[in-house]
Amino acid sequence: MLSRLRSTSRESVRRTGRDVYERLRTYLIVAAQAGLAAELSWFITRDVLHNAEPLFAPAVAVGTIAGAIGNRIRRTLEVIAGVIVGAVVAHLITRTIGAGPALTGVVVAVAISAAVAVRGTGAVTAQAGGTALLLGSVAQGPDLVVSKTESAVVGGVVAIAVAYLILPLNPMRVAHRTVRPTVDAFARELTASADALTHRDLQQAEDALQRFSAAWEQRQKTSELVEAAQQVVVLSPWRRRRLGMLRRYQHAAEHLEDAYSSACEMLQWATATIRAGEPVPAGLPASIEHLGQALRLLYRDFLAGGEPDPPRARAQQAIKDVNEACAEGVEFSGTVVATRVRAVASDLLQASGLPQAEANKQAGLKADV
Repeated sequence: MLSRLRSTSRESVRRTGRDVYERLRTYLIVAAQAGLAAELSWFITRDVLHNAEPLFAPAVAVGTIAGAIGNRIRRTLEVIAGVIVGAVVAHLITRTIGAGPALTGVVVAVAISAAVAVRGTGAVTAQAGGTALLLGSVAQGPDLVVSKTESAVVGGVVAIAVAYLILPLNPMRVAHRTVRPTVDAFARELTASADALTHRDLQQAEDALQRFSAAWEQRQKTSELVEAAQQVVVLSPWRRRRLGMLRRYQHAAEHLEDAYSSACEMLQWATATIRAGEPVPAGLPASIEHLGQALRLLYRDFLAGGEPDPPRARAQQAIKDVNEACAEGVEFSGTVVATRVRAVASDLLQASGLPQAEANKQAGLKADV
């Protein structure tokens, strides 16, 4: 028991270390973009436009780049809109009733209310309140409002230029680095579940299901980064040649989302099969193992520009295995596992480029499933 706990702890530490390493590799380009954008916006605001308060521009630039990996143009417009709302409200109130710490709360409340009234997003509202807080506590004139707005525009424009023209991220590298850990995690737990089903190890099956569910919850981060990569491909002239490859990723991602959902249900029912003591024909765990192999090959070969035949062959083998298992005899939970195996196989075949009708036909599903 103690040996198993130590082994589990070591594996947890190794997995955490890998996750930290992958996050650093993925987000290092964001740190470089933010640093470059801060330096450029400071230089333009102070030395080119001779703005008396150049600090606001790099703050906006860094907030735009670090605040959202994707949708940076929208983020820039939201920041600028929030600055304008906050600056105008602070100017009008301080010119009307004065300035000072006692009135800061009033200025911030009115600025946020104004942002909400124009249906501003959370970013617009937060920026409006922050700008009002900065400007509402000091006496100011119209020049200060103009300078803040000018700085916000400079920071936003510089952020967009850095993100899409000067130092754009490599979309395929981002896609590979973000998709690979997710695929590896799902494929690894499919293999673990298949092994647990073979040996009727309930604890191993439950652990695999728990880890699979945890990876399922983290998949949204992968989707966000792939979306950011797509935006770079569309907007950056230096990365546009990668558009075809990224579209292959996006097409596969739509079907992989369904495959992950079905696989999670499959692992739940595999665990139930062991718990209920139902018969487990050899083809049942073999089919789950082949699905894991198909998923790995789909990432390694097809999404990297190769042919779809290897992952399709593994998915088709999974279908053959589950057909043999059903012919040998399965009970209630095993029948549900078999159905989910077919659904996952169909989704993987569609991710490899097969039409839905053909994929469902090969998997033994109805054409409209």
